[in-house]
Amino acid sequence: MIAGEETRPALPGRRILALFLLLGFCAGLPFFMFNAILLLRLAQNGVGIVTVGYFAWVALLPTFKFVWSPLLDRFLVPGFSKFWGRRRGWIMLSQLGIFIAMVGMAFTSSDTNLPMVALFAIVLAFWTTTLEVGADAWRIELAPSQEGQARLVAANLWGYRSAMVAAGSGAVLIAARSDWTWAYLAIALAAFLPFLALVATRREDQATAARPAALAIGVVSSVVIVTASVAVVALLGWLALGAARSAGIGPESNLALGVVTIALLPFAVLALALPRIRRLAPDSPALNSPTIGPFVDIFWRYGFASLCVLGFVSLYRVGDVLALTLSRPMWDARGYSLDQIGIADGAVSLPASMLGVALGGWMAARWRLSWALGAGALIAALGNWVYVWLWWTPPEGWVLYASVAADQFGNGFAGAVFVVYLSLLVNPRFPAAQYAFLSGFAFLLARLLAGTSGAMQQAIGYDGFFLLSGGMSLAAVVFLPYLARIRPRGTSIGPAAPA
Repeated sequence: MIAGEETRPALPGRRILALFLLLGFCAGLPFFMFNAILLLRLAQNGVGIVTVGYFAWVALLPTFKFVWSPLLDRFLVPGFSKFWGRRRGWIMLSQLGIFIAMVGMAFTSSDTNLPMVALFAIVLAFWTTTLEVGADAWRIELAPSQEGQARLVAANLWGYRSAMVAAGSGAVLIAARSDWTWAYLAIALAAFLPFLALVATRREDQATAARPAALAIGVVSSVVIVTASVAVVALLGWLALGAARSAGIGPESNLALGVVTIALLPFAVLALALPRIRRLAPDSPALNSPTIGPFVDIFWRYGFASLCVLGFVSLYRVGDVLALTLSRPMWDARGYSLDQIGIADGAVSLPASMLGVALGGWMAARWRLSWALGAGALIAALGNWVYVWLWWTPPEGWVLYASVAADQFGNGFAGAVFVVYLSLLVNPRFPAAQYAFLSGFAFLLARLLAGTSGAMQQAIGYDGFFLLSGGMSLAAVVFLPYLARIRPRGTSIGPAAPA
């Protein structure tokens, strides 16, 4: 749906904007540590480029956050939620999970035991994603209008991207002067500090416990829950590795064709199911189910137009995800030092990204959203293509800095507009589940392809890789003329509100 608001509800105030700046910072700090920085670390430790690409599949986990996102709408976190409420309770649990996982990554930084590295990276991705689900649900509840969402999204992304840059630049500069263990420990400590800030926030209006008791019970419960998550991931990983060996899949296997086939399967399944979903009555059991109701509601409201929506969101951020996967290994291969990479990831990336977010947020609030989305796709594609110039230019600091500035400006601009668009697709009755599904699906194709980026680079080189990634982002604009005319039908009755 691309449409202006029908009413003008109250816009979020400065206190709420500051809160979402903090929440964005909480989520942004760990993201680079299981993604771009991990891939750079693996490349520096001599891991092959194809295997490095496979580690990009850790970022696939957020794509499936809709699987556990309904839990955040239905359950409270023991201890924390009794004082701070449902949303802050889940956010605080997630922050402790992030801290524990990042410490685990610090003590496996030699990368000699890749299964253990993958274990802690996946746990870190899980809790980072859970934090984002809680914050996104709260954001959609607080500001259902286009202008209100644009403000909260801009504040959230400023915090998110500031933290990503601080983590990326800080970790690289620490590693340049010490090692990757200290780099991960430092970022783990920084990621834990916002937890203390949340502890100091005021109680929920319906709080039923005192602050000290809620904190003590919450910490103990969180350690148990996080430990259980590590055990579950370890078991699933052991089973997955055994299945891969049985299928003959090894470190140098080319899985690109299989990945594309998997990416197309959801569209085929949806095309078969949509006629039946569209005929459902508003009070049908499928729409009333607390488990699948929020997801069925999306396709019930949009019908066959949902295939167009999902096709568009699948392509829109492909270029940025692929660029994030191999940009730092490319800088390393081109001969740039860790100090230069650290400066590019910090002093250069931060202002460029913030400018892009600010301009994208302003445009999403003032322009027709279809025009803002088109501008974002073009600017993001140009940011990818600038790396072709970098690859063919002698390695000088200003070349790296100019390229990173262009890439990060486009990434911030497109990201801000895109989050506003996804938020306006959501039925406000199911903010956590529906936004988790849409934002996860939006990165399914991109992150599946990212895992084969090492094999693609071997086939077409770094220059061909970045030409391709920019072209895929720009291809999304072909959906915009039709997307601008899509309107949902009225809402379903949906599942009952949680107790």
